Amino acid sequence: MTRPFDDGTIKAVMDELIKLLNPQQQKAVVCPAGPVLVLAGPGSGKTRVLTYRIAYLIGVLNIPPSQILAVTFTNKAAREMGSRVEKIIGGHAKGLWLGTFHAICGRILRREAEHIPVDRNYVIFDDNDQKALMRQVLKEFQANEKLYRPNSVLDAISRAKNDLLGPEEYPIINFRDERIKEFYARYQEMLINSNAMDFDDMLLYTANLLEEEPTVREAYAKRFHHILVDEFQDTNQAQYYLLYHLSSQHHNLFVVGDEDQSIYRWRGADYRNVKRFESDFKGAQKILLEQNYRSTQTILDTAVALIDENSNRTPKILFTDKKRGDKVTLYEASDDHEEAAYVVDTISKLVQSGKAKESDFAIMYRTNAQSRLLEEGFRRLGMNYRLVGAQRFYGRREVKDAVAFLRLIYNPRDEVSLMRVINLPRRGIGAKTIDKLRQHAQSSGLSSGVVLLDLALGEKSVHREAFGREGLRLGSFAKMLTRWRDLADAVRISELFDQVVLDIDYQAFINDKSEEGQDRWANVIELRQVILEYEDRGLAEFLEAMALVSDQDTLPEVVDAPTMLTLHAAKGLEFQHVFIVGLDELLLPHGRSRDDPEALAEERRLLYVGITRAKDKLTLVRAERRRSPYGSYEETMPSRFLDDLPDELLECGYRRYRSRLSTYKEFASTRWDAPAYKERAKAALVVEQRFGVGMHVRHPIYGEGLVRISRLEQGDETVEVYFEGVGLKALVASLANLEILD
Repeated sequence: MTRPFDDGTIKAVMDELIKLLNPQQQKAVVCPAGPVLVLAGPGSGKTRVLTYRIAYLIGVLNIPPSQILAVTFTNKAAREMGSRVEKIIGGHAKGLWLGTFHAICGRILRREAEHIPVDRNYVIFDDNDQKALMRQVLKEFQANEKLYRPNSVLDAISRAKNDLLGPEEYPIINFRDERIKEFYARYQEMLINSNAMDFDDMLLYTANLLEEEPTVREAYAKRFHHILVDEFQDTNQAQYYLLYHLSSQHHNLFVVGDEDQSIYRWRGADYRNVKRFESDFKGAQKILLEQNYRSTQTILDTAVALIDENSNRTPKILFTDKKRGDKVTLYEASDDHEEAAYVVDTISKLVQSGKAKESDFAIMYRTNAQSRLLEEGFRRLGMNYRLVGAQRFYGRREVKDAVAFLRLIYNPRDEVSLMRVINLPRRGIGAKTIDKLRQHAQSSGLSSGVVLLDLALGEKSVHREAFGREGLRLGSFAKMLTRWRDLADAVRISELFDQVVLDIDYQAFINDKSEEGQDRWANVIELRQVILEYEDRGLAEFLEAMALVSDQDTLPEVVDAPTMLTLHAAKGLEFQHVFIVGLDELLLPHGRSRDDPEALAEERRLLYVGITRAKDKLTLVRAERRRSPYGSYEETMPSRFLDDLPDELLECGYRRYRSRLSTYKEFASTRWDAPAYKERAKAALVVEQRFGVGMHVRHPIYGEGLVRISRLEQGDETVEVYFEGVGLKALVASLANLEILD
């Protein structure tokens, strides 16, 4: 129905397109200037509203595209939005600022590099780079990685950055916080020394830049007359204040989101930004999109019944013109093996009968570990499957190796990339030589890469005397690096890539003629194909794109296979038939959430997101018992969320030896009588957690140790304790007879 505008008929075409929208969508697209909050229910056409709004601003209100900023959360969403806008108005959109938060921040930071602690040739450290750097920090501080895991420390630092807190402002509550504050300060120092930043820095630096530099803030706030934001409920504090500053001149901030779909609290997302928006932008227009174009009415009624139990939200009435549809199937398996078999066998039978195709199905779960039995089930039947969140193409070793060489060429101060490739393939530069290089660089106030490049000068090197014979091997690699850097200014990226691969004989290194080796080399060739897409855009843009790519960005558009993914990864996707497995207490909702009302509310939102991915059919599955980490089976309890689903919407499944059950309430009463069921549920919620991280304890066999992890799960407390001379042991607290020493 859409076609590119003709210059003389823009308004007429826009009027025609707007008629395709429902009344609330129309209201959002043509609303007057000013702050606008669009609360869009799942499947309500929010992307269409955003793209039509952009087209309306440009085509009808004659706003120059360069004065419009549109922000998304994934590259995939940005590409889709850009493609839709181009279909509507063609070349009229040229100059529009459209991209993810990180991409937009990267664009601003490279322009304003004089105001930040790194120069404009900075690189972006991904998750693996950050872990490698944090391990260096922990090694410097001689910290026990069993007590201070790199991921755990990085998570704490990430939360601080999302809250706009630098190392100096890091909050101290206990001794562990004091240590993390020290690690944070050194980690940040090492990032800057590497002329690098992590993902959170991109937001933090930009927000601080706009806060602390009035001239810069005014320039960008004047530039962007209209700012549009997708998935507003997923913004963190840094992103919120970034938008607040950018809209400080014209106040035309158009945000689209849904508090009910805020599921990324663990990475800083704060649905309360919706309330902050209403508070900070007085008189903002508020528009609800409630008509759903995805799901049947039965699925929508199920979702609403669930989410209405949450507070601090705007109630919505979801409706559709589709048929009411099938009831929701609720299936109770005897154990987790039968749970997986039921799902896989059901899919297989529907496919074989011709009633569905493989790609119609999605299986969603709370944790990645739940995929294993499902994978085994598909392999048993010889069926293909697509696993979202498995090792990404860009996360494979050979791909990261090749990208690391290019990053080092672009920015020799990149310590992580240098450490990855300096002895790859092996060239006689061992750990002692590397330590010597790093220590000498640190004592000289330089980066290792800068010292290395100096060694390429041979007899003219000012650092040569410090290395003796080791300097020859370092110098040989340094000369290669120098040649590559000279080449980077003279040839295309693909030619530079080819020269690096040739110089280090990388094909011989990774391809040992085995099937695995051939696959690795095929991945290198595939990376070269990606590089060709950036020939005209340059090395800097290629490296930034590699750093910002996400799991969903790497999914093939069409794969004829069932998709398995976590509920968190399901956001933005849709499928004909959705199975949600593991609807047991301590799994969904997760055990970590039961003592935290905010976390429990998010678990409910997470299930809501999963339910609303289904178009025609929804199946909820649970198991009476599951195998514990210790090998035995443990009885489970149905998820409390099942209690919120109306009887008339459910069609309960049945097992071979059980008659069909008409309602979930009846199912619960057959398991335990109602009072006993309620008492059991109540008891499971008040299990006392006795052991804390860092607590000093004694075991009758293993002796004294420190608690590394303590958690409540399956109705009991489990702890991981590091015992001197014994190592790490996982214990069930009620059975371990642990004595608390302090």
